[in-house]
Amino acid sequence: MPAKQTSAEPTGSEGEESTNGSTDDAVPEFDDGLIDLLAWLLDTETRARIYVYLRTHPNSTSGEVADGTGLYPSTVREALAELTDEGTVERQKRKSTGAGNNPYEYIAIQPSELVHNAAGQVQAQLNAVFNLDRHLGTDGSEETEPVSITVREE
Repeated sequence: MPAKQTSAEPTGSEGEESTNGSTDDAVPEFDDGLIDLLAWLLDTETRARIYVYLRTHPNSTSGEVADGTGLYPSTVREALAELTDEGTVERQKRKSTGAGNNPYEYIAIQPSELVHNAAGQVQAQLNAVFNLDRHLGTDGSEETEPVSITVREE
């Protein structure tokens, strides 16, 4: 099935402002379903688009990410700070030969690592739901962890 090209309008919600009317610059002809899935994993479409941009353009600065995605620089800086704090994106100082400002450059973690992290979070949440009656005090049995999600890399 061919990938479909999309055109997203700036929404102004969840920090998804755009400087040029489209946040699809980072992922031309990219499947909306995959962006939606990444948005579910990463909490917002903005963060999903930044993640995809960094997977295709590693070692980018926040300014380069903003230019490449069409998102406002302040939106990109805020999302990159959150993604870095969560461990989804890694940053390091860009090496410069001259004096002056050495901006941070960013690299997104491998998709397999993203899936592994998400599986652990989903597993913990499902086990919490499974043990809800125990938490509410309506079931006196011991807490268990019957849900186990395994991610295999092949």
